[in-house]
Amino acid sequence: MEVAKVAEILLEREQTVSVAEACTNGLLGYTLGTIPGASRFFPGGVVAYTGGLKEKILGVPDELYETAGSVSREMAIAMARGALELTGTNYALSTTGVTGPAAGRSGLPIGTFWIGLAVKDGEDAAIEIRVGGDRDATKHGAVQAAIDLLGRELTG
Repeated sequence: MEVAKVAEILLEREQTVSVAEACTNGLLGYTLGTIPGASRFFPGGVVAYTGGLKEKILGVPDELYETAGSVSREMAIAMARGALELTGTNYALSTTGVTGPAAGRSGLPIGTFWIGLAVKDGEDAAIEIRVGGDRDATKHGAVQAAIDLLGRELTG
């Protein structure tokens, strides 16, 4: 779904979304912010690239790294839930994954991402995706997947 359509729905409903980003390093927030009037539906978010910030700012439990890993369904949901609770928005999106060029500590293939969605008074969710291409392409693919996930939630 186009980010403009997601923004239109949020604005019509007077709802908001925040973000918690690891691997996309602010690209999701930037993309939401490209829409005129973005401050009415997007107050901001957190770029928590390393574990310490995920714990300190988003409230991600320390043990989650050992039990599920930094690139996992559980991590994506914990990050999104942390952003939602921090900002008080209706929705929160999160991104965690392997952008390349090296696979990193997770051992997962490059282009593997978990996208999280937290919903105020609703059901949290996460999806796993695989995106091909270089580091830039994988980040853009993860951002589009996050926008699509929110779009599906908004349109039922």
